[in-house]
Amino acid sequence: KMFDQHKEQCFMPHYPLSEAKPELFSGNRTHSSDRTMDLGLAEDHFSRPVGSFVASDIEQLKLAIEECKKLILELPEHSERQKDTVVKLIHLRLKLQELKDPEEDEPNLRILLEHRFSKEKSKSVKQTCDKCSTIIWGLIQTWYTCTGCYYRCHSKCMNLITKPCVRSKVSHQSEYELSICPEIGLDRQDYRCAECRTPISLRGVPSEARQCDYTGQYYCSSCHWNDTAVIPARVIHNWEFEPRKVCRSSLRYLALMMSRPVLKLKEINPLLFNFVEELVEIRKLRQDILLMKPYFITCKEAMEARLLLQLQDRQHFVENDDMYSLQDLIDISSGRLSCSLTEIHTTFAKHIKLDCERCQAKGFVCELCKEGDILFPFDSHTSLCHDCSAVFHRDCYYDNSTTCPRCARMNERKQDEVSDVKDA
Repeated sequence: KMFDQHKEQCFMPHYPLSEAKPELFSGNRTHSSDRTMDLGLAEDHFSRPVGSFVASDIEQLKLAIEECKKLILELPEHSERQKDTVVKLIHLRLKLQELKDPEEDEPNLRILLEHRFSKEKSKSVKQTCDKCSTIIWGLIQTWYTCTGCYYRCHSKCMNLITKPCVRSKVSHQSEYELSICPEIGLDRQDYRCAECRTPISLRGVPSEARQCDYTGQYYCSSCHWNDTAVIPARVIHNWEFEPRKVCRSSLRYLALMMSRPVLKLKEINPLLFNFVEELVEIRKLRQDILLMKPYFITCKEAMEARLLLQLQDRQHFVENDDMYSLQDLIDISSGRLSCSLTEIHTTFAKHIKLDCERCQAKGFVCELCKEGDILFPFDSHTSLCHDCSAVFHRDCYYDNSTTCPRCARMNERKQDEVSDVKDA
């Protein structure tokens, strides 16, 4: 947009830069100020065929850029001439970048180290190359994004990439590092970046060593941008959610793993349920939902209403009650999951106990006291027989010292069938 606004000024015919007089680059400011505005923007530079630029053009543009920068400092602040000079300086820099990185026809899709790079059409200049850590100038540079791990880089940097796509690691190794910052020491890394093997040191010479709180290893500033992320090991062992500094590869890996249910808390740290009341509440809600599931998969109305799809973002909630994703634990800590899951639980229970006659007919009568309302396995005042899944009042179940009546009937029936076979 800025380029279009000043196109007429920038493309006015000027003397070719190669014919510029020596005094333009001398210390005589009073005679060179007016002409410096046109340096590097000569018609000569913009009309040459592609590929005909030589090294001298780049050097002349560099000199013109320096003259423009000096002139900006000398002109009155906020004046029109200063603004015009800033615009011309931008054009000079873009032209210099174009000469250094000439645009070529690039394929729309490139596959490298399991990355699937898709050519970007965006002209935004707010992106940063993950390989060289410099700005991607979308106006004049070709750049790609991996559709798997969202790795961004210049076209010219693609052949320098050595790190495979993180999504492949997520697909083949869906598990977290569960030790808190497992540091092995910079000397064990041979004082080199754990990813690109660049020499690093804690003193910052030749490059600063930055520790990743997830892997415990040290990285250079190109591989570690001081990004922060919640560390799974700290959550599971300390219930700590403060973001810590991680390297770029760990940041992408944690982002891709965020919603994957790979944490079995009762095996990793069962004591966590003794200290976090919210976890106990969520576990009970999940257990109730699993008891409601058989009602829905056999109910035509529930299938048509797609009630179970209310949990499509957390599909594991209708498959088991012990696996958690890191996002689940973050939402439990903030209270968001408790609110949303309680609302869904209420909706499910309402359908079974009030709205649907078919589901109501699948209730139970307590066979121990044979009194009271119809019981459902997810009611808070009921207990289930672990063998036959019969439902009883909780007080009746624990007060009764005999075996479950339903189990007794089933055993008698089996014995009768066996005796009938023997008699036959």
